[in-house]
Amino acid sequence: MPEHVTLLRPDAAAPDSRRTPAELPSEFLDQVRGRVRLLALFLLIGFSVDLLFFAGAWVGAMVGGRAFLQSYRDSAFFQWINLGAVLLSASMAWLARKGALPAKRLHDLALAYVVVICFVIAFETDWQHFLDRGTLPNLTWVPGVVILLPLIVPGPPRRMLAAAAIAAAMSPLALVLLAAMGKVTADADNYLAASVSPLLAVGFSYMGARVMYGLGREVAAAREWGSYRLEELLGRGGMGEVWRARHRMLARPAAIKLIRPAAGATVASDEAVRRFEREAQVIARLNSPHTVHLFDFGVANGSFYYAMELLEGLDADALVRRFGALPYERAIYLLRQICHSLSEADSCGVVHRDIKPANIFLCRYGEDRDFVKVLDFGLVRALDDGTNTAAALTQENMIHGTPAFMAPEQALGRAAIDGRADIYATGCVAYWFLTGQLVFPAETPMAMLVHHAHTEPPPPSSRSEQAIPPDLDRLILACLAKDPASRPQSARELSQRLSEIEGAERWTEARARAWWESYRPTGG
Repeated sequence: MPEHVTLLRPDAAAPDSRRTPAELPSEFLDQVRGRVRLLALFLLIGFSVDLLFFAGAWVGAMVGGRAFLQSYRDSAFFQWINLGAVLLSASMAWLARKGALPAKRLHDLALAYVVVICFVIAFETDWQHFLDRGTLPNLTWVPGVVILLPLIVPGPPRRMLAAAAIAAAMSPLALVLLAAMGKVTADADNYLAASVSPLLAVGFSYMGARVMYGLGREVAAAREWGSYRLEELLGRGGMGEVWRARHRMLARPAAIKLIRPAAGATVASDEAVRRFEREAQVIARLNSPHTVHLFDFGVANGSFYYAMELLEGLDADALVRRFGALPYERAIYLLRQICHSLSEADSCGVVHRDIKPANIFLCRYGEDRDFVKVLDFGLVRALDDGTNTAAALTQENMIHGTPAFMAPEQALGRAAIDGRADIYATGCVAYWFLTGQLVFPAETPMAMLVHHAHTEPPPPSSRSEQAIPPDLDRLILACLAKDPASRPQSARELSQRLSEIEGAERWTEARARAWWESYRPTGG
């Protein structure tokens, strides 16, 4: 997965992702949603079983002309309670789905739901037991539910203590109401039995709440990075991780990239730190609207991080895989935006060195659609930094430089790498746009590199079912020339030549908006 994957659903930055008064991180809140929904579905099925048996017996008696069994007549009142519990559980399961309610409100409703369920359990169990045996039960399921409460709906210990106490009180309350209605006969021992077990369960529930709350706080503390709070892992690459985050004071969503130490290491290597710092400095120098913008950069928890804008859309790799090859006019529309970013990078004396579809992000940017952002400057190199690039085939570069989009001079390990290597990679991206295929499919990365270094590519039109203008065919082959001198010499020149192709103007903002409204390609 590319290091800058910032795929985002429209609702991904909704208020539900913010910290609630429970002071629990987002993954705990997601677990609450899942657990509450599972509990609601489980109870829905449980309450429905008795209701279905009753309905089946009633229908059987009506159809067969038989007398309705007395035991079912006695339990008729219970079925109204069961029906109410079924409707309540169905509503809770529906509300627990993601995005239906803010986490704080769902937390409140879940606690109230558990309290109501405890009352129903105690009420039905006591009454049914008395009807069947003439005595009251020594124990119900209420203490078990109270003990499990902090596991189902974790929260601050004091809040959970109050909720557990109220839920436990439903056991003696149900007995009081049943006795007042004349449905059961209860003495002091019965009231004591209905109170002691739930009261003991409250103590266990409180201890469980403290444990769960402590775990949640530890996770939350580990997610504090400078002024940002990490919320959701978006992607992981060889160099680092990208998280969706939120500024604690501004409540502004961002994508946070941080160094992930190599396997077996506790801290990032000095080389990784230097590359990471260089990437942040380079991005900060670039102002093209088609280059991902950097908000912040710093050190937190002993690791480097920087904050970028959070984008809504999908990368060009996913675009073609999901929707097929692009019309040539749309491909030109996207390629010229890539050129805008590369042109500024070239003017600042830097080479990207890892242009590929996964690093070309198409997004809805304000009022614009099909707006391109170039990502992942992790392999960028200043032209005047004197760095030896002869290690193009080392393990590190094999991971970060993508063989399917690598220029011949990179594949051969030549030291002289300039912006024309990015022109070659852009030609490979154009080939992907128009054909949905790699320039040189191969079974191994090394075979790909050999092809890029020595094999002449077939024209895109020979591998595409749609019409491609001859001028565009020739221009892409020029970008894929083995000799850098035979390629367009700059991104600015490439953009100009793309604009001169007949039909280049046919993909408009209106067509882009219509496409995005039709397909809504968020979510990967």
